[in-house]
Amino acid sequence: MKEAYKAFILKYRRLLIIFANLFLVVLSYYLSFILRFDFNLPVDYFRVFINTLPFLIIIKLSVFYYFGLFRGLWRYVSIYDLKQIIKANVFATIIFILGAIFIYGTNIIPRFIFVNDFILCVAFIGGIRFLTRIIRERYHGQLFENERVNVLIVGAGEAGILLLKEYRHNPALGEVVGFIDDDKAKQNEAIQGVRILGGRSAISKAAKDNNVGEIVLAIPSAKGEVIRELIACCKVPNVKLKIVPGMAKIISGEFKISLREVRPEDLLGRETVTIDECEIEKYLKNKTVLITGAAGSIGSEICRQAALHFYPAKLILIDHNENNLYFLLLELRSKFKNLNIMPVIGDINDIGLLKKVFSEFRPQVVFHAAAYKHVPLMEDNQIAAVKNNSLGSRNMIYAAHHYKVDRFVLISTDKAVNPVNTMGLSKRLAEIFLQAKARRSKTKFMAVRFGNVLGSDGSVVPLFKKQIASGGPITITHPDTTRYFMSIKEAVLLVLQAGAIGVGGEIFILDMGEQIKILDLARDLVSLSGLELGKDIGLEYIGLRPGEKIREELLLDKEKDRVTKHDKIYISQAGELDVVALRKQMKELESYVNATDEEKTVRKMKEIVKKSHVE
Repeated sequence: MKEAYKAFILKYRRLLIIFANLFLVVLSYYLSFILRFDFNLPVDYFRVFINTLPFLIIIKLSVFYYFGLFRGLWRYVSIYDLKQIIKANVFATIIFILGAIFIYGTNIIPRFIFVNDFILCVAFIGGIRFLTRIIRERYHGQLFENERVNVLIVGAGEAGILLLKEYRHNPALGEVVGFIDDDKAKQNEAIQGVRILGGRSAISKAAKDNNVGEIVLAIPSAKGEVIRELIACCKVPNVKLKIVPGMAKIISGEFKISLREVRPEDLLGRETVTIDECEIEKYLKNKTVLITGAAGSIGSEICRQAALHFYPAKLILIDHNENNLYFLLLELRSKFKNLNIMPVIGDINDIGLLKKVFSEFRPQVVFHAAAYKHVPLMEDNQIAAVKNNSLGSRNMIYAAHHYKVDRFVLISTDKAVNPVNTMGLSKRLAEIFLQAKARRSKTKFMAVRFGNVLGSDGSVVPLFKKQIASGGPITITHPDTTRYFMSIKEAVLLVLQAGAIGVGGEIFILDMGEQIKILDLARDLVSLSGLELGKDIGLEYIGLRPGEKIREELLLDKEKDRVTKHDKIYISQAGELDVVALRKQMKELESYVNATDEEKTVRKMKEIVKKSHVE
């Protein structure tokens, strides 16, 4: 029965609105006569009412239609709608007065009736709309009383107020029982009937006192440190935490509320990265783009962003991980049906494969993201690290030069800064060889160096999530360990931007912001799961592993490194490179790798890096 009623209303809603307006027009006109004659309407004037009513109805309904009063949802009525109602009635009244004078003469309708009719019609037409909204917001939610969750909004600014309106428009989402705001001038005040219950220190008490089931962070411009502090204050058992996604600014009337669960990248609180899309499109549009390590975190995101925004003619995806490449291929082909995609299973140390791929497809842009990156694992497998990260990169650089690739972008790492472990040394060596080759090649070779990518396959976040899901403990190397972090999407967009800026031989350094303590990150991730580190989830310190540092060194020296036209990308100053000597040294290194002599391999890498005089 209820569904049939809803279907009837939906089908005939416009007709019902017209009849409702018709009834109110007639009622307001009749009452204007009654009020004019103190509820004792003479027969003669009743005839005037009857004779002029059809003319009034035609005029008002026509003008109302023109002003759109028969469209729109009454549940969302606003001041704008009231303005339209007033305008429509002004125009209708003026037309009716002029028409009545022309048709019926000047004295047939008392002037006071026109005033009464205008006031009553505006009140009735506007009143029924606002009454509908009030009833829906205040009483319709009772239908969901058993399901509704009490909501606490953190942030009593523009985003918080818009969020309150959204909850009131959709009572099934929940009921806002209070605001939290650190501004003392706002505390103990009320916004649209909802009290501001205190600052962040009052979150836990307010949530418990009001039986809150959901806390929403409505501070889109908050920095990562603020987000992390707020999350620490929101440790309330069985309470979900959501967030209004960040944005550059809130523009009244254009801000669209959308909520989601708090993600690890929200803990960074980094501003949305801005890029020059036209500049990137110039070197990617209608080009054949090759990505190594395509199935990895960075490689796959390069594929997605390039395909989504920059319209390459063909993507060549090289990876040795069959399963990951298969699922990436399914994803890309389902989303980008017209894009030519060629998957290649293989290893960048397979010279024959590289010759075949480069000669057959002739890529114009290469993003070299294939690398081994787990520091402790590479300490136990030093030959593999050098073979893949250094010699494999050399192979790619040779192939790009030989087959006249336009641009070649090497994805590097912060571990290459004054490297102390095998992984860092192997990546630094790739940078050195790239810069040397760039001096004698028409291909624009460049490297992009950045730190940990939050949520990537090799980052601590997936590890922590698995440990939380299994009941713990969380394992951390050292309580003071800190790392640089950025989101996958931000890193990739800046990589694409750097590819547009480079003219050859540069090492671009992405501004990673401030380092974050791994312990704080673990505590926040546990909090996002509704648990408490050390109480619900155990904590275990396992000590620094081979090759690891407590703190990463700065990615850039802003006194020395030159900023590009993009404020988050710097260029590291390069020294002179002896290309001939470097080629001989790389050959010698390769002989040690082929002989699986780890000691000589590592010693040779350190020697090459030390002699490069680049850092």
